[in-house]
This record gives sequence, structure tokens and C-alpha cells, in this order.
Amino acid sequence: MEKKNIALITGVTGQDGSYLSEFLLAKGYEVHGIIRRSSVDFRERIAHLEGKPNFHLHYADMSDSMSLVKLVGKVQPTEIYNLAAQSHVQVSFDAPEFTADVDAVGVLRVLEAVRTNHLEKTCRIYQASTSELYGKVEEVPQNEKTPFHPYSPYAVAKLYGFWIIKEYREAYNMFCCSGILFNHESERRGETFVTRKITLAAARIAQGKQEKLFLGNLDSLRDWGYAKDYVECMWLILQHETPEDFVIATGVQHSVREFTYAAFKAAGIELKFEGKDINEKGICVDGPKELIGKTLVEVSEDFYRPTDVVNLWGDPTKAKKELGWNPQTTSFEQLVEIMVQHDMAKVKADSVAAEVRTNLAEYLEKGIVK
Repeated sequence: MEKKNIALITGVTGQDGSYLSEFLLAKGYEVHGIIRRSSVDFRERIAHLEGKPNFHLHYADMSDSMSLVKLVGKVQPTEIYNLAAQSHVQVSFDAPEFTADVDAVGVLRVLEAVRTNHLEKTCRIYQASTSELYGKVEEVPQNEKTPFHPYSPYAVAKLYGFWIIKEYREAYNMFCCSGILFNHESERRGETFVTRKITLAAARIAQGKQEKLFLGNLDSLRDWGYAKDYVECMWLILQHETPEDFVIATGVQHSVREFTYAAFKAAGIELKFEGKDINEKGICVDGPKELIGKTLVEVSEDFYRPTDVVNLWGDPTKAKKELGWNPQTTSFEQLVEIMVQHDMAKVKADSVAAEVRTNLAEYLEKGIVK
């Protein structure tokens, strides 16, 4: 009898967790996801999966080792994908202790949960690492051999996660690996992340719902890919013959300015950037006539970080060669288009819903409906 593939995903409600769940379910996996108890329930990314026979959710927490040990023992996973993290770089400066507890010690708790349940030989573990490890980069592009220089509390916590995975692989002969993911975005990206902030603002400005977008360093360079493509590489890493770490990136680099220009262009607005540093502005030169000549993008010091990573550029050669993964399934231009079109529809739907609520309130006040 063929052994059933059972995956346990931490961070299942996030962008990557939702795409990975879909990917594994399509491959016939039994998928178990970890969710945290909260007064506000954020399950919109996986709501369409709930009720499927092979999709199960469990309460546990990355800061609670006992809950992880009990759940791993109950599920008996053949693969664990640790995607849970406090993943916002700026927030890590505001909440460094929480970031360290979840992003660093949380990885250790997962590893020990596997060992406690004596699953070292049967359970493969994927750790979602990050290009932020390179931080104040020492070479470009960055590959698996590039020295690390973390430049934020988030990156330092993730560096512990990377090294503890490597240590358990060597000390206990466990199949555990890190995927060093460069920036990966999608229409499911959280609205506080810069790419989604940009695409939403472009959609709102195009539809007259917002006047201006404020950003930080427009010169920052990133290697942006599509999250839906990246989850395939996570899976391929655990199917590899030997446990190894891989850079997951597109190999193509763009600035925040370029992303902003492309997003507004996809929303029907062409920008021209003038000025330098804090005085740089994005001015509308083509689009809706009421916006022509207006400054739609400005730089604000409020969005500068105490230490800022400015040049991330991944080299996916190893993943392409050894895993057969194609990092260019979705191009940068296609990614931006997907995100903007989603947010154009979202802004329109939100506007309609707001109008319905306003009309209903007026009808109730006038006694037209009860």
C-alpha cells in the first residue's frame, strides 16, 4: 500500500500558505494547517478550501512548544512546511522580542516537536528563510554561498532559523532544508507590504478614492517573483534526493520606483518622476484628465527604516539546475498586472458595497425599510 503524503503547514492563512495548500491538495496530499486563536479571524485566503475532505485546520502556536508537540504527534506528517513568521521588516524594529520568539525559537520548537515524536527519519521539514539574511549585501547577485549580513531584527531572527535547521540536519541526520526566498508577491499579499500598498493605491487613485501615495526609499532594489510560482519550488526542495538549501528567486531585479511606475501604468496612469531622494515626486503625465499634472507619489521619511536593505538580487541557478524549477513562469510585468487588476476590482467592489450600506442606512432612517 502506497504511503499517503501528509503535509503540516504553519502560517497556512498567509499568502504562501494558501497557495501551497492549493498546490499540495492538487497533488493528492492530506493537508493540515496551523491557525492561532485570535479575537479577529483572518481566514479569507483559505476560506475556499475549508470543507474540502483532505484539508484540516488545527489550533496551535509557534510560541507554544507543547501545542506543536501534541499536534505533530496527532497528525504524523511526512512533510512540514514552516511558513509562520512575523514577516514584516519594519514591525520587527517595533516588536523585536516577539519577532525573535516566533521567527527564531519557533523554528527550534518545530524541530524538537518532530524529534519528540520520533519522526526524524520519516518527516521532511522545509523552513521558509529569506533574502533579508544577506541584508547589507556583500556581493550581487546573491546565491547559496554569499555571506550573510542581516540588517534588521527580522533578518537576525531568521538567521537563527537558518542555522538551527542546518545544525539539526548535520547533528541528527534530519531531512530539513531552507528555501532562501527573495521577495515574492501576489494579489493575496498583505496590504501593509509595499508592493500591495502600491497596487492598491494605484487602483484607488485611478478610481478617485485616494489622492496620493507616500513611499520610502524609491531606489531600493528587489528581486520580485510571484508567490504562486514559489510554492512549487518549496515542494521540489523536499522532493530532492538530499537535504540542501536553495535560493528561490527570479534572477531579475527592479527598483521600488520601477514597481510603482508599472503599477500605475497598469491602472491607466503614466507617471514621470522628478527630483531626488526625499524630494522626489511621481507626477501624472497621462491618464484621466483630472489627474494630469498632479503629484500622485511622494517620498516620506516616515517610511525609512533605521537600517535599510537596498540591493537584493537572487541567483536561482542551483534551483533551476538541480530541481528543474522555472523562476520565470510569471514575469515581473505579468505579476504587477495580476495584482493591479485584482485591486482595481477590489476597489470597485468596496465602493459599491459602501454605497449600498449608505443607501440602506438612509432608507432605515427614513423608515422606507425595516
